[in-house]
Amino acid sequence: MQEEDKALDRIRIQGRVKWFDPVKGFGFIVADSGGPDILLHANVLRNFGQGSVADGAGIDVYVQKTARGAQAVEIMAIRPPEGAGAALTEDLTPEQISTIAEMPIQPARVKWFDKAKGFGFANVFGLAEDVFVHVEVLRQSGFADLQAGEAVGLRIVEGKRGRMAVQVLSWEAALRRSA
Repeated sequence: MQEEDKALDRIRIQGRVKWFDPVKGFGFIVADSGGPDILLHANVLRNFGQGSVADGAGIDVYVQKTARGAQAVEIMAIRPPEGAGAALTEDLTPEQISTIAEMPIQPARVKWFDKAKGFGFANVFGLAEDVFVHVEVLRQSGFADLQAGEAVGLRIVEGKRGRMAVQVLSWEAALRRSA
């Protein structure tokens, strides 16, 4: 899909994240329609409300042509990588899995997340108990990593060992969905 925004000299495209490195502060997108790679800068991602994005995630962006090539200037949507479904664990019932999208989004702040360990914890505003966040849930939500202090929206279930996130949303996406 391509849509032109002639007033701002930009084109809306759909594609996939080829790779993104939050340490380097950039990555690249491959458009579904083909063509050269599109630069995705960390500032554009942060403007969308995320500090990282999973490799292979679907992405809708506005792109501008520059002297150095095509560059993403605004993100409209990020979708989980293909093949990513609900994170099935022994903690989720079939009823919970089928109703994840209907669960309330709870505002939270990341306490810590260790990508190498594969998990971390977040605090929901106003509640003392931590919420477990698994790396696979994070990936299936379109993220690659989380930073301590990052504001996110969580969909949470009560698991056998406590509260656990079943979906992570950027804070801005959570605000748009709850409005």
